[in-house]
Amino acid sequence: MSTLKKIILARPRGFCAGVERAIEIVERTLELFPQPVYVRKEIVHNPHVVNALHRKGAIFVDELTQVPAGSTTIFSAHGVSPAVHAAAKARGLRIIDATCPLVTKVHVEAIRFARDGYTLLLIGHTGHEEVEGTMGEAPTAIRLIQTVEDARRIAVDNPDKVAVITQTTLSVEDTREIIETLKSRFPKLVIPSKDDICYATQNRQNAVKSIAQEAEVILVIGAKNSSNSIRLTEVAEDAHRKAYLINDAKEINPRWFDHVQCVGVTSGASAPEHLVQEVVEALKRIATANVEVEERQLVREDVSFGLPLELARPVTH
Repeated sequence: MSTLKKIILARPRGFCAGVERAIEIVERTLELFPQPVYVRKEIVHNPHVVNALHRKGAIFVDELTQVPAGSTTIFSAHGVSPAVHAAAKARGLRIIDATCPLVTKVHVEAIRFARDGYTLLLIGHTGHEEVEGTMGEAPTAIRLIQTVEDARRIAVDNPDKVAVITQTTLSVEDTREIIETLKSRFPKLVIPSKDDICYATQNRQNAVKSIAQEAEVILVIGAKNSSNSIRLTEVAEDAHRKAYLINDAKEINPRWFDHVQCVGVTSGASAPEHLVQEVVEALKRIATANVEVEERQLVREDVSFGLPLELARPVTH
C-alpha cells in the first residue's frame, strides 16, 4: 500500500540555456530555410525532443554521408571536430552550428593550449560526442582522462607544460579528485576555471543534494544516454537515496514507493518540463491520499545564449 504524502520538485531542473538554444535553432531553421533540413546526430540527448522536432520536419542522420550535397544541416549542441566541418564543406552543405557556447569555449582553449606546446588532459567520457569533438581540435596534443587511475598513469612529454580541460557536463565535484591527482604529479599544471564547467550541471546536482535531505526516493527524468542525467542519479545514490533514471512516466514502477512518504523529482538538462508534470500526475495516482507538491528552488538561473548570425538576418535563397 502506498504511503506517499509528499513530492519535492528540484529547481533548477530540465532545460539549460544551451539546450533551449539548440532546440530554437532547429525550429527557426525549419521556418527560415527550404526543407529538407538535416540534423547530424541527436540535437540533444532526449528522444522526446528529437521526436518532436522530427514531427516538425527535421531529418536526423548519424553521418554527413546521409545528407544530400548542398543541403541545410545542423550540428548538435555537443559540438563537432574540424574534420566534420571539413567534410561538410566538401559536400557543399549549408551549416547551422548549434554547438553550446560553453563547449565552443573549451574548443578554443584546446586550440590555444596546443599551439603553445601544452599536452592537454581532457577529463571526460570516451565515446561521448562532446569529447570526440573536443579531441578533434588537437588530436596529437590531447589525452583523455576518465578516472583517477588514468590520472596516476598518464605520461606526458613535458611535465612543465600540461593543462587540463573538461567535458562541460561534468561538475566541479566530478573532476575534483582527478584534478588533485594531476596537480600532485604536475606542479605547474594549468587547471580550468570554474567557467569551463557547465553552470547547469553544477546547479542541478546541488539541487538533488538539497532534496535528498528529505526525499527517500529520487526520480531523475532523462535519457539513458544523457551524461548529466546519469550523473544526477549517482549524486542521489551518493546521498544514500534510492534513485531511478526514467525516460518518462510510463517507466514508473509503483513498488518503488512502498513504505515511502517523500519522493524527489528532477530532470536532466535535455528533458522537457511536460515530462516532469506527467510524472507528478502519475505519482498522485499511485498515492492513496492527497499529496503535497513542493517546488524547492536552490538558485535562480538567468543564463541565455544568442542564436547564430544565419538565423538573425533575412535568408537569401
